[in-house]
Amino acid sequence: IEEIAVNLWNWAVTRRMELSESENLTAKLCHVACQLVRMYGTSLSSEQAIQRQILMTTKTGKEWLDTGDAPMADECFQAAMADLEKLYAKLIQTCYTEANLTMYKFIIEKGVFHVLSLQAQSAVAQGDFQKASMCVLRCKDMLMRLPEMTEYLHVLCYNLGIETSKQNKYKESSFWLSQSYDIGKMDKDSVQPEMLAKALRLLATVYLDCDDEEYFSKAIIAILLANKYIKKHLDPAGLFLKMRILIKGKTCNGELLEAVKEILHLAMPLEFCLSITKFLIDNKRDFVGFCFLRSISDHFKLAEDSRKVMLFSIEMLLQKDQDLIVEEKIKEILIDYQTRSLLTRDLVKWLHNILWEKAARSFKVQNYNDALGWYSYSLKLYECDQEDLHWVKLKRNMASCYLNLKQLDKAKEAVTEVEKHDPTNIFTQFYAFKIAVMEDNSDREMGGELGEIFLTFVYMKRQGRESPLMKTGCQTLQFALELYEKQVVYEVENGQQFVAGKALEYLSQLSEDPSEVLRALKCLVRITLSQASCMPESENKKKEMDKLLTYLNTAFFKFSQHSDEDPSTLDSRVNDANWFRKIAWNLALQSEKDPKTMKNFFMISYKLSLFCPSDQGLLIAQKTCLLVAAAVDLEQGRKATTVYEQTRLLRMSLEQTRKCKIVWNLLKQTGDFSGDDCEAMLLLYEFEVKTKINDPSLYSFLESVWEMPGIESRTLETMALLAMDKPAHYPTIAQNALRKLLVIHKNKEPVDVLKYSGCMHNLIDLLMSDGVSSTILYSLKEIWGLLKSALSLISQTEGYPEEEILWLMIKSWNIGILMYSRKKYVCAKRWAGLALDFLGHLGSLKINYEDKITEFYIIS
Repeated sequence: IEEIAVNLWNWAVTRRMELSESENLTAKLCHVACQLVRMYGTSLSSEQAIQRQILMTTKTGKEWLDTGDAPMADECFQAAMADLEKLYAKLIQTCYTEANLTMYKFIIEKGVFHVLSLQAQSAVAQGDFQKASMCVLRCKDMLMRLPEMTEYLHVLCYNLGIETSKQNKYKESSFWLSQSYDIGKMDKDSVQPEMLAKALRLLATVYLDCDDEEYFSKAIIAILLANKYIKKHLDPAGLFLKMRILIKGKTCNGELLEAVKEILHLAMPLEFCLSITKFLIDNKRDFVGFCFLRSISDHFKLAEDSRKVMLFSIEMLLQKDQDLIVEEKIKEILIDYQTRSLLTRDLVKWLHNILWEKAARSFKVQNYNDALGWYSYSLKLYECDQEDLHWVKLKRNMASCYLNLKQLDKAKEAVTEVEKHDPTNIFTQFYAFKIAVMEDNSDREMGGELGEIFLTFVYMKRQGRESPLMKTGCQTLQFALELYEKQVVYEVENGQQFVAGKALEYLSQLSEDPSEVLRALKCLVRITLSQASCMPESENKKKEMDKLLTYLNTAFFKFSQHSDEDPSTLDSRVNDANWFRKIAWNLALQSEKDPKTMKNFFMISYKLSLFCPSDQGLLIAQKTCLLVAAAVDLEQGRKATTVYEQTRLLRMSLEQTRKCKIVWNLLKQTGDFSGDDCEAMLLLYEFEVKTKINDPSLYSFLESVWEMPGIESRTLETMALLAMDKPAHYPTIAQNALRKLLVIHKNKEPVDVLKYSGCMHNLIDLLMSDGVSSTILYSLKEIWGLLKSALSLISQTEGYPEEEILWLMIKSWNIGILMYSRKKYVCAKRWAGLALDFLGHLGSLKINYEDKITEFYIIS
């Protein structure tokens, strides 16, 4: 057993990588192996066997720990600890010298240390901080005898500190990181100062995250200690963390300024010093930040550094809305730049970015004159460098400001300049198009390059490709939407329908904002409706109706995409869905002459209704939509020229029938609908489809139908006809329907003899559909019963049609002749007698048949 177990364990460990597909398969195999080894009995094992068992159990526990099953790992570690005790007892028994005793104690203690460290990890995984800390502190006490394990325990505590900080267990994390530092400094030869500083920095961060004033001083001590450990190679992260702690601790400006000025004496690079300044200003320590900035300017003497500091100070001043001071500085820079060209290309680019960001902020708050002022400073920089392509972009931005200020002449002038340098750019086309629309210039309506660009956008969108130009295209479309909404709602009169309408179509395809798409679709529906309503029935009107259907389907798709969004927008979504649903309903009613189109509009109306709150009115609308759709598909299926097309249409009808049944059942719970024949229609639709497609569930469906207590005679009559209608051929089902119908007619008071006689005729005719000679014995028995039942009714009731009595008599007579030809004389006499009975009820027709029937009866 031991040999098998050891082989299994070795195989599982060596094949660990191959078994990695199953998360804990290695752990399970190793666990089985350990259990087998324990069956061998450690009390009789050798020292080597116990040591091997300790190794196997410990590593198995580690496997369980790695797979996340800490309780199973604990079982293994407890077993390993028990085996260590057994091993120690066995070693003591064989110990004969002091040296051997010391060596044995070292072996056992090292094993205990290893198991305790693993138990600590397991306890942390289970959230048992008390047990974990106890295990680590025991390990820490053992370091005096096992100094070589110092680095291992230091790293273990550091890792536990990281793990618990991720779980926001800051107090536990601070304990582990403190222990990591304490343990690490016990052996400075094995643990590098950088590692100690790293632990202290993380400890300071944890204290900071505690967000408690009592930890502020601890955080300061930790970061000062961390920076002290690596003073020769100071890490900027430590200095930055120190600033964070001082800011969080609400240190007064004087102390904070002294702390940041110390950074200048530590040979930190300019970029780091500027980042500290930005951090101070961002955290509302403007006084300290700008004082430190002046110190930086004095400290870094190189010309290039001075210019960087100047541009940085401009950026910070603009952030604090010190516009007048900034304008003076920029004017000085422009004078120097135009005379001595002191700025490098990178610094010029930085200054452009500063100016453009400020202008963009002004533009955002609709302060267009202010935005133009900042753009004009940027424009002056380009006077010395007009080859830069950003000059074109700058002119376009200025054109946008002019347009918003309604200064069309200046906007046009700017765009004209841009068109000379970059005529095919979408941004250029955007502003040219916007000016054209605002000037009511119909020559530029969505044509030429702009139209092609929009088509490109649509193509890119459908291909899943992104482009930086997409944003501008959508701006153009958004402009068209705003323009069109103003015009359509108040009956478009200025001739821009085509421009706005085309743009709205692109917007509905390109925009990622569902509310924007729905607004566009509403406008498109309005204008298309207004155009279609004026058209006679024609191919063009059909195209407009198809457009409307496309718009409604797009709306449904958008509702489906964003049905789980913010509940605060629910009312708006419901209103929109109701609007589109009613439009679809009305279009369906208008399409009565085109069943296929009517069905499509009813179906999209039903789909849109799914996003509306359910009530009785909505359920009635849903029922109507589905019922009409099922009827149209059923009718189309009857006329289909191919089996494939017929099956497809009939299955669609069946699906809509099933949905309608669900709606109908809900609707019946809201009131009395006894006068509604929806249920009978659904039953007949489902029956017809299932017979025509040979649905295997037909007979199970009929079982429930036959058991229906209130089934109408009209429904049974229709079912009997449908059962024999091509391509279906179910005579047995037709017979069952007629039998049930016959019972219904007979049980009515008074009996409707006309309907009864017709049903009797059809049933007997169906039973004898292959002729009298092929009628089987079972059918003859049923036919005899039916004839006797009819004779009984004829005897008791007046008004039974004479031609039907004659027909029944002839059937009896023919069967009697058949029996006589087969030499079944007794049977023939019975049928002949039945014919005589019917003969007795004939009126004027009796004389024509009396002699023949009587003669046949005598012969038989």
